[in-house]
Amino acid sequence: MPALASGSHPVPVSPSAAAPSPTLPVDTPQLADSTPLPDLQPPALPPAPKAIPAVAATPAPAAVTTVPAPLPAPAPAPAPAPAPPPPPAVPKFKDGTFAGWGTSRHGDIQAQVEIVDGKITSARIISCLTRYSCSWVEALPGQVVSRQSANVDYISGATQSSDAFYYAIVQALAKAH
Repeated sequence: MPALASGSHPVPVSPSAAAPSPTLPVDTPQLADSTPLPDLQPPALPPAPKAIPAVAATPAPAAVTTVPAPLPAPAPAPAPAPAPPPPPAVPKFKDGTFAGWGTSRHGDIQAQVEIVDGKITSARIISCLTRYSCSWVEALPGQVVSRQSANVDYISGATQSSDAFYYAIVQALAKAH
């Protein structure tokens, strides 16, 4: 084996490799049983694609827009029939002055309502026969007039007297129907 330069790996040198000759045949490697190895060739590459000739760009056709035919003018709508006038308001109550009694476990109250043009124009307590002073429920007649009904608020501490006044107004308005 030839001498090695320091740091290099031994490379076997064949006598024909020492002076390469382009005309000399290359040794065919052999297997151990002296059968020549088949000639290995790299796989054939597919043929190179042909160049595609450049095509001049053609402008795209202009978009075609269709415009619908104009719609015929709508026929004039018939004039709406005039709304019938609202019926005259039927009075909710008969006109007059009506009284009623309301009872509770703490005593009785008599109330009176005055009706003019079908509306409650005044309400008042005529008689208060309760265990407690009727000053507790003196605001309730004003609620009857403003609400145009017997639905009044309960008075805290005078619930029974509030009930008696309510029932007295209900009885009086029942006479006014």
